[in-house]
Amino acid sequence: MSFMPSGTVYGVLLNFRAEVEALAPQMNQPPYKAPPQAPVLYVKPANTWSASGASIPVPARVPEVEVGASIAMVMGEAGVVAGYVLMNDLSISHASFFRPPVKFKCLDGFLGIGQRLVPASEAGDPSSFTLAVRINGELKQAVSFSQLVRPADQLLADVGEFMTLRAGDVLMLGCDLGRPLARAGDQIDITAPGVGTLSNTLVREAT
Repeated sequence: MSFMPSGTVYGVLLNFRAEVEALAPQMNQPPYKAPPQAPVLYVKPANTWSASGASIPVPARVPEVEVGASIAMVMGEAGVVAGYVLMNDLSISHASFFRPPVKFKCLDGFLGIGQRLVPASEAGDPSSFTLAVRINGELKQAVSFSQLVRPADQLLADVGEFMTLRAGDVLMLGCDLGRPLARAGDQIDITAPGVGTLSNTLVREAT
């Protein structure tokens, strides 16, 4: 049986160095006038979840979507990480992170979820994680989690300063800059050594 979350799934913005550097000028503008001091989170509710192998519908009004390849921590009891799972955090392209990105990120099916939860004891050091994104078999992005602003342990601790993650909750490590674009008809394959493969095909939403 494919893995599906039993709690809340949280995404994390601005947790890769390249993205922070690229958006630094915007962060110093109103309304905030400074970079965020705590992790910036958003929720991917259950309507967005798609199993590996599933087709994901793309609305007719949306010509392309961003592929947000990530690896997520799945929480166990007593605040301990139970394991890791691949995720494809799809979104409609948007320029600003100053408002909750609900209408861009929370469309039906817009979160591909890896088939297997890899136990933390098998996964190794999260800072050594790498993944590759292929669209129709062509390599479009390579990601190294050594480039995180907040490594997994620090991210977990910093989030814990203002909220409690419960057993079954899922916290993504973030998505790197250079997210590739895909459209209806494309097959997206995300692979990570030791974590597995996540595959989904985009289809045009029925009218």
